[in-house]
Amino acid sequence: MNAAEDLAQHTDVSTACRALGVPRAALYRRRRRNTSCSVRPRKPSPRKLSDAERDKVLETLHSTRFVDKSPGETHATLLDEGTYLCSERTMYRILVESKEVRERRDQLRHPNYAKPELLATTPNQVWSWDITKLKGPVKWSYFHLYVILDIFSRYVVGWMVAERESALLAERLISETCEKQSIPEGQLTLHADRGSSMKSKRVAHLLADLGVTKTHSRPHVSDDNPYSESQFKTLKYCPSFPGSFGSVQDARAFCGPFFDWYNTEHRHSGISMLTPESVHYGRAEEILAARHVVLTAARQEHPERFVRGVPRLQQAPQAAWINPPPQDSPMEPVLH
Repeated sequence: MNAAEDLAQHTDVSTACRALGVPRAALYRRRRRNTSCSVRPRKPSPRKLSDAERDKVLETLHSTRFVDKSPGETHATLLDEGTYLCSERTMYRILVESKEVRERRDQLRHPNYAKPELLATTPNQVWSWDITKLKGPVKWSYFHLYVILDIFSRYVVGWMVAERESALLAERLISETCEKQSIPEGQLTLHADRGSSMKSKRVAHLLADLGVTKTHSRPHVSDDNPYSESQFKTLKYCPSFPGSFGSVQDARAFCGPFFDWYNTEHRHSGISMLTPESVHYGRAEEILAARHVVLTAARQEHPERFVRGVPRLQQAPQAAWINPPPQDSPMEPVLH
């Protein structure tokens, strides 16, 4: 179409359109559209407030009498007094133009929660605790299992089954567990999710009195408390785990032997297939050295069965992280 316009400047419209195969009606229609689209100055509305009237409305809205009232209240009050400045909608329009309209109610603003980065290099440095539900005898009935786990050794240092979730019970369990493990002030960090018991004032005051640092998972982040979640999975995927418990005594009767087995017999893949008890109480290197002796003797007897050569001595666990920092992070990790 532009080419037809250019050619029409040197010849007539019919010849240009015929040469380029463009309908003359389309060219004329395009010309009319371009002419009609030219911007014409808009006449001001006769209903528009003058600058003086607009300033008077703003002055009224800013006055001490009306500064805390909505335009609707202001408009109605003035009408009751026999005064009309403008419509309620115009008041809002003037406030919007002055950038004075916003949400007056206090709105909840979610803070930016920091990712917890916790490092444990020895037992009793970082504990993780959580509460899970155990199904009761009837539908919608549950018992609550509290478990405190050492993330370095995976040793369950404390547990309790109760009929309800309670900050008072959590306080008692934490206090007794710290006393049983002889935790000195300033040594331990206790990590948990953001459940009501975990964030309760009773637990917070107890931890402050014991000199224990507390940390919490970020909201709606499932992998900020991985050790407790993994331990609950081991519990509930145990072949002998029942679908439900007839009473709280039944739940305690099951959990007692289970946690004894978990601590003393269960070989954990995260700690070189050692038991949590052996790592927690410092026997890991002794056990790994004894395993190495057995493997070395087996290779001497049947070297053809060890295709990878001499068995290497396995290393005892060195560290356990919750959210390790990126490898290329320039900052040194903070030890807890």
